[in-house]
Amino acid sequence: MGPIMLDVQGTSLTEEDKDLLEHPLVGGVILFTRNYESPEQITSLTQNIRSAASSDILIAVDHEGGRVQRFREQFCKIPAMGKLIHYVGNDIEKAKTLAKHCATVMAFEVQSVGIDISFAPVLDVNGVSDVIGDRAFHSQPENVGAIASAFIEGMNIAGMQATGKHFPGHGSVKEDSHLALPIDKRSRAEIFNFDLIPFKQLIATNSLAALMPAHIIFPEVDDQAVGFSTLWLQKILRQELGFDGVIFSDDLSMEGAACVGGYIERAEAAQQAGCDMLLTCNNRANTIEVIDKANIKIIEQSSHRLQRLLKTTTNTWQHRKENSLWQISHDYIESFIS
Repeated sequence: MGPIMLDVQGTSLTEEDKDLLEHPLVGGVILFTRNYESPEQITSLTQNIRSAASSDILIAVDHEGGRVQRFREQFCKIPAMGKLIHYVGNDIEKAKTLAKHCATVMAFEVQSVGIDISFAPVLDVNGVSDVIGDRAFHSQPENVGAIASAFIEGMNIAGMQATGKHFPGHGSVKEDSHLALPIDKRSRAEIFNFDLIPFKQLIATNSLAALMPAHIIFPEVDDQAVGFSTLWLQKILRQELGFDGVIFSDDLSMEGAACVGGYIERAEAAQQAGCDMLLTCNNRANTIEVIDKANIKIIEQSSHRLQRLLKTTTNTWQHRKENSLWQISHDYIESFIS
């Protein structure tokens, strides 16, 4: 599987989309709200993506719940994860149960239309970051880890692997990395003994099949943004924490990625630092430039890791209401948010 994850233009494939999907460096597609009209349409689109690809291709979406839920019409409304604790009166055990059911429904529905993974859960600790905010489960790292663990259990029950983000934590810095390069000047000890805790907990229990690093510089640890840092990705994440799953870059079109140069430099730096798959979205010209000119390659170990994320379920959208797993979790969610 190639190392590039790109986007497609609309609700059906263009000829240019098809040409790009045939390229051996392309191993993934991320879908957005603009790609969705209905469950039937998105199912057709994912089938056509797989038909157009030259080999196995990983199809992903950001479908966390709350304001980050790409498909809404006819899909179950998933609440923002930060609101779960309020729905259950600050009871952590009940929040874990609700999170598990939310994840089961989310994963079931997303995979039933032909998508392999949702980039979830968010493991950031809710702090000063507006872009994270109620996307985070809680304001205390131990509770983030506990509720996220239940969410991952729900994903796994429905057959989906989990991707934790945004390593080592985006909640303690104000700037939005979509728009600027955040710099978190806290000490290494503060970062490791707070923001990193949920990641350490879930890596230790082998709960995470993938991670996505943040476009943030922590100068007390390294002068490179995390997603381009060999120190963060190889020494800390791989060696010290023992993580052996997929590392996705965050979107290389984000302003926080500009710290290493243009698109070509970003893609090359991310792969060299240790990212298995590079997200190049929302800028078709730059995506083509990366495919044509960047010094990136297919890495066998990365390909094997990515293969583990492909869905193995055969559930269909049309039969979801006949599935007791979906029905029980759907009804449980509805009892809280209806």
